[in-house]
Amino acid sequence: MALKGALSMGRLSNSMVSRQALQKPRAFISRRGQSFSSTGTVLASMPPAGGPQPSPAGIPETRGMCKHDLVGQLLAAKEASGKTFTQISKEIGLTNAFTAQLFYNQAQLKSGREEVLRKACPALTDELVAAMKRAPMRGFDPSILKEPHIYRMTEAVTHYGESIKAIMNEELGDGIMSAIDMYATIDVIKGKAGENRLVISLNGKFLPHVEQVSEDNTAKSPK
Repeated sequence: MALKGALSMGRLSNSMVSRQALQKPRAFISRRGQSFSSTGTVLASMPPAGGPQPSPAGIPETRGMCKHDLVGQLLAAKEASGKTFTQISKEIGLTNAFTAQLFYNQAQLKSGREEVLRKACPALTDELVAAMKRAPMRGFDPSILKEPHIYRMTEAVTHYGESIKAIMNEELGDGIMSAIDMYATIDVIKGKAGENRLVISLNGKFLPHVEQVSEDNTAKSPK
């Protein structure tokens, strides 16, 4: 009976730990032992436990580094600049949302923009810039949908989704808005009462659904 009770307590303890882990806010852990919030702010520092040696600028090599670790190092470099994403975006000539995507490894840094980015964010090493220039594996951790703001954004889009689609169809016909040929910006304005208000703009190309005419099919199936 004692053994059975101990096993039950063990399962209960593991279950509680699992639930607590899921409830923790999302953070990026760098190989330097620093954890970063989704804004790039350093949350805590821990002693390093092995891993690649830091470069002269204090940023580890990126060879063999997973996306999670790479993002931690990119955010560390951004934090070292003391600038916001919007400030950096103005210096490099990109939208603030796209600039943030670069640091979260959700967008590719195009050739010709390395110098201006390094000037805006001096802590970026050659290795980090090279990693930013590679085509990223885009995606997201499903657990971020539990974060209150992201959940509310998802809720807002789904709540207004049918109405947005109906207006789009009325104005442009049957189609979708591209998320590839799209410009995203985040702005802060003042309301009538002087309150801060957030303006999120998604400027996407309209892509009409095509009628699949057989004669236009250039990749016909073999007979």
